[in-house]
Amino acid sequence: MNTKALELIQGAFPEVPCETSIDSVVLTVQPDELEKTLTKLKKDPTLDFGLLLDVTAIDYLDYPQKSNIRFYVVYTIRNWKENLVVQVRIPVNDPEVGIPTASHIWDSANWGERETYDQYGINFQGHPDLRRILNHWQFEGHPLRKDYKIDARQVCYESDSLEKEIKARLATKGIDELTLKDINTEIMFLNIGPSHPATHGAIRILSALDGETVVANVNEIGYLHRGFEKTAEDRTYNQIIPLTDRLNYCSSLMNNVAFVKAVESWMGIEITERAQFMRVVLSEFYRALDHLVCLAALFVDMGGLTNYWYLYNEKEAAYDLISRLCGARLTSSFTRVGGMYRDFYEGWEIDMENQLKAIEKGVADSLTLVAKNRIVHDRSQNICCISPETALSYGFTGPNLRASGVPFDLRKDNPYYNYEAFDFSIPVGSNGDIYDRIMVRFEEIFQSISIIRQAMKMIPAGPVNIHDNKVTLPAKDKVYDNIEGLAGHFKLIFEGVKTPAGEWYDSFEAANGELGFHFVSDGSGKPYKCKVRPPCFYTMGGFHEMVEGEMIADAVINLSSINIIGGELDR
Repeated sequence: MNTKALELIQGAFPEVPCETSIDSVVLTVQPDELEKTLTKLKKDPTLDFGLLLDVTAIDYLDYPQKSNIRFYVVYTIRNWKENLVVQVRIPVNDPEVGIPTASHIWDSANWGERETYDQYGINFQGHPDLRRILNHWQFEGHPLRKDYKIDARQVCYESDSLEKEIKARLATKGIDELTLKDINTEIMFLNIGPSHPATHGAIRILSALDGETVVANVNEIGYLHRGFEKTAEDRTYNQIIPLTDRLNYCSSLMNNVAFVKAVESWMGIEITERAQFMRVVLSEFYRALDHLVCLAALFVDMGGLTNYWYLYNEKEAAYDLISRLCGARLTSSFTRVGGMYRDFYEGWEIDMENQLKAIEKGVADSLTLVAKNRIVHDRSQNICCISPETALSYGFTGPNLRASGVPFDLRKDNPYYNYEAFDFSIPVGSNGDIYDRIMVRFEEIFQSISIIRQAMKMIPAGPVNIHDNKVTLPAKDKVYDNIEGLAGHFKLIFEGVKTPAGEWYDSFEAANGELGFHFVSDGSGKPYKCKVRPPCFYTMGGFHEMVEGEMIADAVINLSSINIIGGELDR
């Protein structure tokens, strides 16, 4: 529990019901007090909760401890300077009437509230663009409501023109219908994607162009939406782990770690020292691999194919090591609640060191082509800049936020798994341009390699799973030769790890930023609700701020520089 945050919030809001959940302070406010509460949280310098992380809703229709109010909306907000988290809960008496919007307080609320409206059907009064965002515009109903059947099927076949949205963006620039019809001020509309190499097959970008300059931009996502959160409600906690692999599939195991860390935090489980170091080694290895993919794709989009081979060849070679370590190449599903699937094989340290040296060489070769390359500098420096204030307002985290000069990293600011014992630095940029986003990732690769080498020297021997029959599976010899072991095995497999009833939020510094999980538990072996806070989603919400006023070719490179991964973006 964060005592400092609790005292701070109780002092600022003495009349508001307040409780704690892990490290978060939870406020419950009425709709008519919402705007005043959120404004004070952000603008009061003694509070300074400037980073709106996520917006979601909870449907208590089937919850055992029933509430008189069916729906609640929850805003998760962070004071990044002091690493304090507050969740503001608002009861929704009538979803059609809804609650006031917070989109004029934080820009990230725009997309967060749209998703909540899309999935739960809750209105946000005064929202500038309240329409579906993950589900097709023809979709009927709201899939995360408890009375929406998980096996329901719909056929949606008409495309959305986005004409209304792009004209609304143009209107904010002073370009109205009359201007559009004037031949001397002609605006050309250009679609990029979703079936286009530049958008990596998952995003539709609609730009209004004056010549080659982007005047206005709107985006359509949801093409990879596969219903992660609805599916998770029908799976045990360990059965959800393979689903997390498919979020950011470029660093799949980091999603595994983030998920089980959140569950273990709520249950008060402290995993073994060896398991902690294993998770650090694998997380940092995957962070480096994720950045390799991002940079390789970016340089291809810039026209530098040689860089791609220097970088991606090492990513491809790493799959063989991952397969030996985890048993699979791309989607490893290597963690379990309470520990790991299995231990590393004997001699893994030598193979890991060889792979780290190969990555260092590939990155060094790429930097040789990039560091003093006039074309790279002209294409990336002072291009698609985003200020620290704007990045925070849109909910940026991770390398994209640090590239704008904000030195926030959960590994330093809220350390876990002994990160405080490692010697590493957090690279930050100065301009928030494409160049900074490139160089921050290059440097983070070297920092991750350094952490891995330190962890390899410090990793202790011992078990990789805690000894708790209610959490981890018994050893195979006990299952085969002992009726109690057999019964315990089947009970855990069929019923799952049972978590105490309650609600909580926990997060992890993934390759693209803060990957959070907001759970609601009814005490069973399946989550009543499992909401993902994906870093890509909020970064994409600020894409138009970066590209408007830039060249259309720059928009393509910028999309690569923010490293949007469709599985994480859409879920």
